[in-house]
Amino acid sequence: MFDDRNEPLQVDLLAASLRADLTDLKAFMEALAVKLEGALPNHTGVTRQSSLFSREHPVKEIAVTLGDVQYRIGRERQGPLLAQRAKVVRGIVLKTEQIPVEQWIEELASLLAQEADRNAQARVALERFLL
Repeated sequence: MFDDRNEPLQVDLLAASLRADLTDLKAFMEALAVKLEGALPNHTGVTRQSSLFSREHPVKEIAVTLGDVQYRIGRERQGPLLAQRAKVVRGIVLKTEQIPVEQWIEELASLLAQEADRNAQARVALERFLL
């Protein structure tokens, strides 16, 4: 499914899947967290807002680390989404850049497709991601 010939198509599919719930930010963050945790649990970290008096614990931030790049997306309370790309070397963040959400989605989709090309386990996980 993820061969070199079809990679642009697959990147588009991944990006569309990531973008699916973007109109409702709360639903987008929840769906993205579930998809990424399910597809790449060893590379994904999800931070949830905690409240003593609420049963809901909405997603506050999602971080995906592949190789030396980390992509983070999050929001404070009812604010807009903030997307970041960071350079990570041996667990230390060297440089963080804020980028537009659309660019974050495209870059993460491309990185996920590249990971699927290199790793059979990631390929299987990402195929489930698209379902």
